[in-house]
Amino acid sequence: MFQKVLASFGSGGARIDARLLDRSVLPGRPLRGEVVLVGGDVDQEINALSITLLARVEVPGERASITDLTFGTQQLSGREHVAPGQQVRIPFEIQLPWETPISSVFGKPLTGIAVGLQTQLDLANSVADPQDVDAAAIEPLPAQKRILDALSRIGFTFRDAALEQGRINGARQQLPFFQEIRFAPSPRFAPVFDGLAVTFLSTADETQVVLEVTKRVRVSKSGGFGGRGQEFLGMFKVAHANIDGVKWEAQLEGWLHEVAKPRGIFD
Repeated sequence: MFQKVLASFGSGGARIDARLLDRSVLPGRPLRGEVVLVGGDVDQEINALSITLLARVEVPGERASITDLTFGTQQLSGREHVAPGQQVRIPFEIQLPWETPISSVFGKPLTGIAVGLQTQLDLANSVADPQDVDAAAIEPLPAQKRILDALSRIGFTFRDAALEQGRINGARQQLPFFQEIRFAPSPRFAPVFDGLAVTFLSTADETQVVLEVTKRVRVSKSGGFGGRGQEFLGMFKVAHANIDGVKWEAQLEGWLHEVAKPRGIFD
């Protein structure tokens, strides 16, 4: 009886270990793995076993905070019985949304991004339910990689990345948050821009690219250089079937050059 009480608090109870089989995966593709369920010291009843996609997201506001948001859940098992010491392997495959954030580029983790898979075991009459969280390496789609490469080729350097809760006005968006991949400006644009952020909103056929540029203010109304900046949003689409049909370096430089032009004394 005492063992059952301890198991209800997690001591000597059933445990789980999730293992991702894919070293990396692309948005819109299935993420494969398996859950190893190991029985504890006593018989236990399982209410459910589930996996959930998680992202660590910034919540904007006066009191900015960080929270973990779910963006996909799959049930792996319903009510089951697990005997002491019993070991069960449960394979799974969960479809990633096309807007799944990038967390790795060429095998290197993207600074500031935490995306993973949470496995949770719901045990009957248990105070503490076992859970396991594994980071997932989400690599960019070919279209996304092409735009990132073009920005690098014209001299922009990666600064950091973040996930932000909310929606982008005028953009077609499915998830309740979006990713910003931020760059320091190239030497050519450094006198005009503080930085550039790119957001990818993809579907099966195309990727909508949102570029946000923060432009330095040249002159303030009181004279001298202003401390505030102006933000400019640009949006365009990249068809997955026509990635190489456009010279993206020239396109990006052309748009940035137009944004960089002075638009008056109080620019």
